[in-house]
Formats: sequence, structure tokens, C-alpha cells
Amino acid sequence: MPDPTGSPCIGVCSTTYGDLVCRGCYRFAHEISEWNGYSDAQRVRVQRRLDRIRSGAAAHCLSAERIEQLVALAGSVRLRRIGGVAPPAVAHEVLRRLVLKRRPPPWLPVESGAEHSQRSGVEQGRALLAQIDGEMMRRSGAHYEQSFRAPPE
Repeated sequence: MPDPTGSPCIGVCSTTYGDLVCRGCYRFAHEISEWNGYSDAQRVRVQRRLDRIRSGAAAHCLSAERIEQLVALAGSVRLRRIGGVAPPAVAHEVLRRLVLKRRPPPWLPVESGAEHSQRSGVEQGRALLAQIDGEMMRRSGAHYEQSFRAPPE
């Protein structure tokens, strides 16, 4: 999992296109532009908020059984340092890595040589990841509105 004081940037920043919440790392535009000036404590607070949002979104979209199945695959996708990270957040990262490697989620077994079955499984994994990411955007946007938007006069 990421270093708690390192940047959560994944290189697909959407704030440059006017989004207040980045669709890549889910930080707010002001957090991205001020990140290098943040203290370690400020960075850890942002990371913790992102972890809570990620965990909540993944738990909302995945059953406990599927979370367990994904967490069990952490080593196979080279995910290290998962101690202290909520299982739903680990499951989200494992699913993201499976999708990047074009591997289906573990609950969609693929018969050897069944290319269509694997492609379908990967597409289902991609759709599930998009659902979780959409929930993360919704939750990040709600947090931004609640925390930073001035009430109308």
C-alpha cells in the first residue's frame, strides 16, 4: 500500500480539466496543488481520509466474501505492506491490479484455454472497479461539499 506521507497521485489527474476532486487519486484540487508544502501530519490526514473513502466504497460494492477472496490474492499481485490497512481498501487495490493485468476476479473461474470466458471475467472486473471508483467519487464529492463549500447566502 502507499507510503502514508507519499503522494497518492497515479498520474491521471483530472483537476487540470476543472474537476474539484481528482478522478485518479480522489484528492481535492487544493490538496494536489499544495501537496509539496504539506507537513507529514497533513499528508497522513489526507491519506487517512482517502483510505476511509476507499474502504467505505469497496465495502458498499463488494460482499464480505469477495473482499476476503481479493485480500487473499494480495501477494499474487505483489501488494505488500497491507498490515493496518482495512480489508476493503486492500480488496480495491487488488481488484485494480487484477484489472490492469487483465485477470478476472477470483470468483469468476476461467477454464484453461477459454479466452472468451477470461475476457468476459476481465470485463466484469473492470465494471466492478468502475462501480467502486464511481462510489469513491460520489463520497469524495460529498465530503468536499460538506467540508469546503460555503453555504449560499
